[in-house]
Amino acid sequence: MALTVTSTAFKEGKMIPKKYTCDGTNVSPQLAWSGVPTDARSIALVCDDPDAPSGTFVHWVVFNMPSVTKEIPEAGGLPAGSLRGINDFKRLDYGGPCPPSGTHRYYFKIYAVDMTLNLKEGATQSDLLSAMQGHVLAQGQIMGTYKRS
Repeated sequence: MALTVTSTAFKEGKMIPKKYTCDGTNVSPQLAWSGVPTDARSIALVCDDPDAPSGTFVHWVVFNMPSVTKEIPEAGGLPAGSLRGINDFKRLDYGGPCPPSGTHRYYFKIYAVDMTLNLKEGATQSDLLSAMQGHVLAQGQIMGTYKRS
């Protein structure tokens, strides 16, 4: 199944405003989703940049959000019970786009999962993807781009 993911900050395939990047205040954009199956038990989020020079760079990891969660407001007010994973900035919070050169793509991926994941805060994207294998009921994404001026 597919989730529909939207943002009030940017449209699919369009430029992410500077506010949400290392050139601005670096706050996370608002994200909303719909279409979560009724048998989902948790929601997970990953934001990554596949265009990074050294391979995919992870900007944000969140998991075990309650399945009733439909939105993360701007600046990342996460619902109670949510756990944060570590990003490639070595932080538990959102790290906005900061490409060294050129225009990069940033994928905000939402997963509806059929269980609460047995992971501790600080898990990596790789840990999360492994733990979710075979348990994703639906997923969706929105992609924005950014180029430093």
